[in-house]
Amino acid sequence: MKIVVDAMGGDHAPGAIVEGAVLAAKEDGTGIILVGIKDLIDKELQKFPANERINIEVVHADEVVTMEDSPSKALRGKRKSSMKIGLDLVKKGEAGAFVSAGNTGAVLAYSTFILRPLKGVDRPAIAVQLPTLKGTAILLDAGANVDCKAAQLFQFAIMGHVYAKHIIGNQKPEVGLLSIGEEDSKGNEITKEVFQMLKKSHINFIGNIEGKEVYKGNADVIVCDGFLGNVALKISESLAHMIGVSLKKIFMTNWISKFAALLLKPYLETFKRSVDHSETGGAPLLGVNGVCIIAHGSSSPKAIKNAIKRANEFIEKKVNEHIQEDIEENLEDQDLWMRKGIIWQHLKESIHFGADSANDNEKSKDESSKGLENPSESKESTELSSSDESNDLNELKELNDATESPASPDSISSKPSDSSKPSDPKPEAAE
Repeated sequence: MKIVVDAMGGDHAPGAIVEGAVLAAKEDGTGIILVGIKDLIDKELQKFPANERINIEVVHADEVVTMEDSPSKALRGKRKSSMKIGLDLVKKGEAGAFVSAGNTGAVLAYSTFILRPLKGVDRPAIAVQLPTLKGTAILLDAGANVDCKAAQLFQFAIMGHVYAKHIIGNQKPEVGLLSIGEEDSKGNEITKEVFQMLKKSHINFIGNIEGKEVYKGNADVIVCDGFLGNVALKISESLAHMIGVSLKKIFMTNWISKFAALLLKPYLETFKRSVDHSETGGAPLLGVNGVCIIAHGSSSPKAIKNAIKRANEFIEKKVNEHIQEDIEENLEDQDLWMRKGIIWQHLKESIHFGADSANDNEKSKDESSKGLENPSESKESTELSSSDESNDLNELKELNDATESPASPDSISSKPSDSSKPSDPKPEAAE
């Protein structure tokens, strides 16, 4: 399956993009479709021997989405851009994946609009790899969604679980929810709600994790909204840059430190590779009906080559199919849990226990005495209460039958919506 590459996306386009595509085609024999301004792409391709560009074809695009363009402007105004044409090729089945180092917001907008989200996924998420003391961790969302609902964070956790399992090779990844404390009660209302949802899922959820745990490797998948994830990612990039600059200053202090740097060079190179984004190539946009890899804006030819390799890996290991299966499986579990919770709530409302029953008896006696003073009101109250109890029992029976029967998409979607309406306060029955 061919890979579409946006030749005009990135700070060093089209030169670095074309070179990266040639490297991928040469090393792995991958079929590449370069999309962009044909004259500029052909000029770059001429720098390489003919035998190294056999598997590369060029598709012309009149327009280019710049880093300054807003996503909405690009989506509405640039319908002949390299991004749109490239994603259209994926949608038509002429290519298996799309790679771009261009405007991230525009790639997200085009991908969501053209490829559409997978069934059961509300919003796609950007997943990035982070180096840890124990290997590699996946953080998502890294910036696609600033505000998220609990259901969306739940979906992110499932997608991250699939990514870690099928791409990283971790057969039982530990999934953590990024929060301000490890306790169940810590976090805002959204994180508390998704915490309960993840506890009842089939994935290996280990609970809340704090920011200090991220690089210790205590979780293989870290779930958060795009605002928090992007802030954490940018702080991490800044810290890595600061450490690199500081080490360089230290090693260049005098001849002794320079000699030490020479001796440590192989080890420093190893460390540098472990934190270099070009080694992974790019971050996948999980949750869209197609493979989309978003590379860093400053991507080198090596980074583009590795992004193309990552796209191939996603296709070969059928990551989207596994995401779809896991989403559907967990949604069925969540819907069943919600429906059982509704039935239990009705039971608690219909049946009185212990002290509550005694209080209700006292209240019933008071109402009975009032009824003696006004017989007509007592009669109306008794009739209304009997009618409500009968309706409650019928509704409870219907919910119980629905839960015991095999779940179908129609029954799952219809029952919670009907029973989720708050019931009217019911008058106490007179004895």
